[in-house]
Amino acid sequence: MEKISRRIFGGMAAGTLLLPGAIQGASHGLVRRFGQPRQARNVEHAIVYRRANEFASHPYVRGFWETAAGHLLCNFSVSTVDYRGDPNLLAHISLVQNAGGRRAVTVRSEDRGRTWRVTNEDKNRSSNDVMAPRPGIDGLPDGLAGIGPVDFRNRDVLVSNFNYQYMRQDPLQKEFVASLAKVTDVPERQVFVRVSRDAGQSWSRSAMLPLDGLYSLAAVESATARPDGCCLLFLNGVAKQGQASRPLVYRSMDDGTSFHFLSWITPRDDPTYGGVNQMYPRGLVLPSGRILGVVRVDRDWDGDMWTMLYKSDDGGRTWQFLSRVTDFGAPSAPLLLKDGRLVMIYGSRLNPPGIRAVVSEDQGLTWSPEIVVRDDGGSWDVGYPRAWEASPGRVGVVYYYNTRDDPIQVKTTARPPWGAGGVRFIARSFFSVD
Repeated sequence: MEKISRRIFGGMAAGTLLLPGAIQGASHGLVRRFGQPRQARNVEHAIVYRRANEFASHPYVRGFWETAAGHLLCNFSVSTVDYRGDPNLLAHISLVQNAGGRRAVTVRSEDRGRTWRVTNEDKNRSSNDVMAPRPGIDGLPDGLAGIGPVDFRNRDVLVSNFNYQYMRQDPLQKEFVASLAKVTDVPERQVFVRVSRDAGQSWSRSAMLPLDGLYSLAAVESATARPDGCCLLFLNGVAKQGQASRPLVYRSMDDGTSFHFLSWITPRDDPTYGGVNQMYPRGLVLPSGRILGVVRVDRDWDGDMWTMLYKSDDGGRTWQFLSRVTDFGAPSAPLLLKDGRLVMIYGSRLNPPGIRAVVSEDQGLTWSPEIVVRDDGGSWDVGYPRAWEASPGRVGVVYYYNTRDDPIQVKTTARPPWGAGGVRFIARSFFSVD
């Protein structure tokens, strides 16, 4: 462990923080050391998608997949906007009401993320779905009978799980909302799932997940396969009306065409949080079979948020707190490198805004000082990354961004500062982890 500590933490400030007693005892006095953030090495930035009259954002919650051939697919949201108009119309909650609604765009890379091409920008497709829903066909609460059995360990089998954000206000969803009214009273509180068996070339119809006694569900495109082939969906849910939303897990059943509630990730009354939001869970299965659950904890959307990590050693049935990954920064994209190191990449919304990362060599128990991938953000409105290993030890990450040197800059004194900064676009960065 001393050898590892010197390599990761060498040359840092002397301050230390003892880990909780139970962890410390099990780890024979393991400590976490803090050092100054350092600039990432071998950094390369590029623009994936940018249009001066559009607000492109949120790849973290819109879908990202890697196929058996190593191709990358990324969804994100797009809304037509006027950056010289009312800054409040650039609020995330208002984008769906802009002309044309809040749409989805899909890009694909066949060279490990170096270049990307648009493969789907159907203007009838709402921002959270991989395809435009078909009234009377999509969304029915009867599972995906007819497409099974599904082998979720096949890397060309892709899973999309989503909800239609602001459905009742979305002009792209009027007909679909009307069709759902025949099968459910609360379309805003439902999650849907689609499956592709050909690496994203085509998708099944969507099916509505059962609430299983919950009051509501929400999804952020997070699915992973257990070693036994079961698919785990990492969602948020509310147990009873008036309670806070918490991260949870659904598990695939039978031949993979239906899903049901499996577990809560965080305790209902965890004093760690002090009543703040727990959201955007994402799962990662380690070679040992341990499952990690990454959770965003949110006190203030424009900066005061951080990342917590939970572990399950029984297939996702029960969860225990493992570590706090960041002081500030969330949501975090987890990436397990082929050499066994675990990397978390996240947007930093406090000054200077940008993209940062931390590294763990002990499966998420302790973390390195921050690696600054970039810090040229034009406002707090950055982040929501997805990541992959572009080459051995070299991380690729896609996220949404705006820069302080953008020729289009929105200035506002309003609070909250919706719209401040430059044009929102989708960016890609490479950096080395050494």
